[in-house]
Amino acid sequence: MENSVFASLMFITKRPPVIMVEGSGSWITDRDGKRYLDFMQGWAVNCLGHSPRVVADAIARQAQRLISSSPAFYNDQAIRLADLLVANTCFQRVFFTNCGAEANEGAIKLARKWGSLHRHGAFEIITMINGFHGRTLATMSASGKPQWQELFEPKVPGFIKVPLGDIEAVSRAVGEKTVAVMLEPVQGEAGVVPAPADFLRGLRLLASEKGLLLIFDEVQTGMGRTGTLFAYQQTGIEPDIMSIGKGIGGGVPLAALLAKEEVCCFEQGDQGGTYNGNPLMAAAGIAVIEEILRPGFLDHVRETGEFFRQGLERLSKKHGLGEIRSKGLLLALVLPDSNGDGIVERAREKGLIINAARPDTLRFMPALNVSKEEIEACIEILDDVFSS
Repeated sequence: MENSVFASLMFITKRPPVIMVEGSGSWITDRDGKRYLDFMQGWAVNCLGHSPRVVADAIARQAQRLISSSPAFYNDQAIRLADLLVANTCFQRVFFTNCGAEANEGAIKLARKWGSLHRHGAFEIITMINGFHGRTLATMSASGKPQWQELFEPKVPGFIKVPLGDIEAVSRAVGEKTVAVMLEPVQGEAGVVPAPADFLRGLRLLASEKGLLLIFDEVQTGMGRTGTLFAYQQTGIEPDIMSIGKGIGGGVPLAALLAKEEVCCFEQGDQGGTYNGNPLMAAAGIAVIEEILRPGFLDHVRETGEFFRQGLERLSKKHGLGEIRSKGLLLALVLPDSNGDGIVERAREKGLIINAARPDTLRFMPALNVSKEEIEACIEILDDVFSS
């Protein structure tokens, strides 16, 4: 570690020597009092910005009532949140988890259990090259990050990787052991790469014809990020299983596994978790989804997403940068050189927090209630960074 102040924390990634202490909306403040315009928001976690009042109030109220009832009992907050998710999706059942990786782990388990019952023990899942599904051993195995290929071997077997958008490659990969196809409708860690609409429709048709399950990982794209409550709602098709996370908690550890009724086949003891469906976290989730479902909220996401995209296009044209990829308020700017980390560092020095999803790609995930003035401030700082 560079500084003894951080010595008690296990090293997992390179981080700047900055200690954050307070946040409000699109802004976060460090221990020295410096304010930053945060267009990363915990990798799309803080969908309503830092410390939103509706979430803080919901947590405070619930903390006075019941923090944990244990998974041995139902609690009213988990039921209410599950009902909201069922009412606003194509799914009938919800299992709450603590993070997106755990939700994806549950999706893998559910698909394999279904395969054991309905496809003569089939267990293989076709996933996408450059896909990202989490950092548990199984979800790393499912992910298609090249740099993970030799890491933590032996990994969990049973994941076949194919190129995103290549329906013929998926079809060729299907065999007797195949149980499902799993993918992100927009690959986030790969640099905001949307799956082509015809590819997604082709996957649904192929899965239905072959008797396979279609699993959407909407951990990053869900909860309004792409301009609809979930990205699949823009495709004209329905997956059989979906994982969500990040934005659903508005900043607290909350995620979920959603599935169609006919897919749900867990038996007692197959799935669980000490904190899963915790009423304190569920209360936060209720506050988040009710805010997103307010009239006009998703219209704002689509409008500001387009406003931001246009600003990035002007910036790219001015400085000779690359293409803009976007879905709602999930955006990426391709750089002509692999200097993303340096751009991120210079932007932070000027008071802007962004992310380099790849060495040649900047990624932007502002709060969904970000203002046009804050977007303009982001563009202005980036203009200054590229000008220098």
